[in-house]
Amino acid sequence: MLARMDIETLELDGLCLIRPARHSDDRGWFEEAWSAPRLRAAGLDLNFEQDNLSYSAAAGTLRGLHFQAPPAAQGKLVSVITGAILDVAVDVRTGSPSYGRHVAVRLSEDDPARLWVPEGFLHGFVTLAAHTRVAYKVTCAYSGEHDRSVAWDDPDLGIDWGTRRPVLSDKDARALRLSEMPAPFPPGWRKRG
Repeated sequence: MLARMDIETLELDGLCLIRPARHSDDRGWFEEAWSAPRLRAAGLDLNFEQDNLSYSAAAGTLRGLHFQAPPAAQGKLVSVITGAILDVAVDVRTGSPSYGRHVAVRLSEDDPARLWVPEGFLHGFVTLAAHTRVAYKVTCAYSGEHDRSVAWDDPDLGIDWGTRRPVLSDKDARALRLSEMPAPFPPGWRKRG
């Protein structure tokens, strides 16, 4: 039997949910988590360089808003292994009609959906359950030189994370507002490759 992958485009250009078919029986379920040929056939020709895993012990742990500046910009394919998250992507492509707007989606272990966040977006998530594990594939390897953060509570972005006192890293607690930094993806920035 051929597996299928449904792709749901979201309201901001480039963002989409990729939902592989999940086949269940008495033992549990099976899904084809990633298929380059199937996604290429749907118009998503993605090349990943690194897989990342994160574990958050407490519900209310917030990671973000992160991005890597060009030329090391990253696209991310995000999925939840255990637990649940509110996953947020913010368009910061200067000149984009949706600049500064965000999309928030719930991802959980109970739903095979993955969020595709292309280059040019901030990304972050807050855990909705204890002991949450998140996996994400990225299109460019980590580069400390290009690693950046924007304040999770930047009032100009207006993101409702569902918590006012998240568990944060020192880096995320000190992050600048978007308006306090140079344009992350200015006109003329180019995707790698």
